[in-house]
Amino acid sequence: MKNEVGHEIADALAILLRRTTRTQLHKQLTEGMGEGVDEQTYPVLSELARTGPRSAADLAPDVGIDRSGVTRRASRLEAAGLIRREADPTDRRAHLLVLTDQGRLAVEELRTRLAAHITTSLSTWPPNEAETFAHHLGRFTSEGPFT
Repeated sequence: MKNEVGHEIADALAILLRRTTRTQLHKQLTEGMGEGVDEQTYPVLSELARTGPRSAADLAPDVGIDRSGVTRRASRLEAAGLIRREADPTDRRAHLLVLTDQGRLAVEELRTRLAAHITTSLSTWPPNEAETFAHHLGRFTSEGPFT
């Protein structure tokens, strides 16, 4: 029985982690966000908000694209005023990508949209089931196979 639960969870995660699933969600969330924010730049913007200033090379593995892809997306975000580049104090040759105030506001809006999207998708669930799911999902990500 436990192995069946593992397979069921693995199948659900496969759908959630699929690149096309993420891209479709990011496209919905970023619609109408303005210059520079789209399904391609969303992961860079979101990860910078989560982790703080980082170099393109350091950010690349966490957003699932190579350094040059991060750099291209960062250039678009910079042109839109959402991030800036600062000298890396630990490596004079490198630059850190840093959210601007405008970038932080964009991330807040994106997170609000994501929360609303999730809340809407759970609206037919009994409230206690949605709350239990949220609790157990948080526990799974902190204690599960990803740690």
